[in-house]
Amino acid sequence: MTTRLTSADLIDLVLDDGSWRSWDSPPVRPTDLPEAYAAELVAAAEKAGTDESVVTGEGLIRGRRVALLIGEFRFLAGSIGRAAADRVVTAVERATAEGLPLLAAPVSGGTRMQEGTPAFVQMVRISGAVAAHKKAGLPYLVYLRHPTTGGVMASWGSLGHITVAEPGALVGFLGPRVYEALYGREFPAGVQTSENLYARGIIDAVLPPEDLVDIVDRALAILLARRAGVGTVPAPELTPVPDVETWDAVTRSRNPERPGVRRLLRYAASDVVLLNGTGEGESDPGLIIALARFGDAPCVFLGQDRRGQTREHPMGPEALREARRGMRLASDLKLPLMTVIDTQGAALSADAENGGLAGEIARCLADLVTLDAPTLCLMLGEGNGGGALALLPADRVVAAQHAWLSPLPPEGASAIVHRDLDHAPEMARAQHVRAIDLAALGVVDVVVPELPDAADEPEAFCQRVGGVLEHELSRLLVAGAGSVTQRSRRYAF
Repeated sequence: MTTRLTSADLIDLVLDDGSWRSWDSPPVRPTDLPEAYAAELVAAAEKAGTDESVVTGEGLIRGRRVALLIGEFRFLAGSIGRAAADRVVTAVERATAEGLPLLAAPVSGGTRMQEGTPAFVQMVRISGAVAAHKKAGLPYLVYLRHPTTGGVMASWGSLGHITVAEPGALVGFLGPRVYEALYGREFPAGVQTSENLYARGIIDAVLPPEDLVDIVDRALAILLARRAGVGTVPAPELTPVPDVETWDAVTRSRNPERPGVRRLLRYAASDVVLLNGTGEGESDPGLIIALARFGDAPCVFLGQDRRGQTREHPMGPEALREARRGMRLASDLKLPLMTVIDTQGAALSADAENGGLAGEIARCLADLVTLDAPTLCLMLGEGNGGGALALLPADRVVAAQHAWLSPLPPEGASAIVHRDLDHAPEMARAQHVRAIDLAALGVVDVVVPELPDAADEPEAFCQRVGGVLEHELSRLLVAGAGSVTQRSRRYAF
């Protein structure tokens, strides 16, 4: 653990020189404070150089105006009493009223014990103010510092659209000292660390303070990108797609050298900020969640990662819960949502059943059809079963030439109908799985050619797809979200 930064240190580190403007007025204290507590407050202010455990204000981060909530641990271990809560709520409400993104950097032992329950219930006010800020479509970014525990972690520390933490930080709800006092044993080591929270999909990254400016700048470049008044990017010219043989398309889609979502982001996106997990204790390497821009068009990006899905770890219900986090982000932030289908199929296992796989597929379908944000789907490769269908419903659907969608792998369909695997090519043809078949039905809007195969031209293919995605996203930013009726109509053949 590096030396703990003071609030002044962090302000100097993250803000452009000379841009800090405090929003704080002197805290209002009751006149009948116990003498011992009043003395503690005086001593804390002398030690910390601040008049409370939180300082608030605004500044510029690489020229962009941002509101800040910064904890000060030297003031009674960063604890939150009524005056500190008033300051936090006032600052959040001002940031909302002025349309500013908000960066919170808490460091705290939690509720101030000297004030008890009247301080404890302030978590409600703080959480409500943050929720209203997010409902206004304004970014709320959180940087968890060492330590962040108790009521702070259980309110404004855990509500970020994006949440990162400093390395080695003690981060969690329960204070280890309290656990040891109550139960007579030490709390298990390694649980309440930023690294463990990242591994569990609870936070998005672990970053030292000196890297905070970069991720905030890159995130806000996407989150604050223009929506209204964005001009439509012209559609790129695409060569006609030949009538490829169905089994050839299926075989090509399975080529290990075929580019997946990672190369798509590398070659086609202009900005990417990777996120991590559901934020609620789950993650799945079979799904990538990110903020991204294609050209100037921003989106929340959900991509099934062919490299992250293995025979030992196929895509599970956790991936779909992660996807639903992305849907909520798109709704909160008023950003288009882009999904990418490329999967051998969701896990077929007892663990997947116990994890509620079928219900997660259903909820993804329902969430996408009703989402109050524009939606775009890219069929990039394999599209097996309900795990693929869960990310399909969208206002616009783009497909690579050799992409396909099927209720089961063609081999599985052959096993059901013919009791063997030999009829898989025949079943694929009969089931109309190809992108061009789905385009004829109206399920797919645009088919992107492969010349002759994405595996042979990965960079050029990804850039070609990226041009189409930029065009489609720019159209959606102008048109807005479709209705449930419009989204469902494409499946009424």
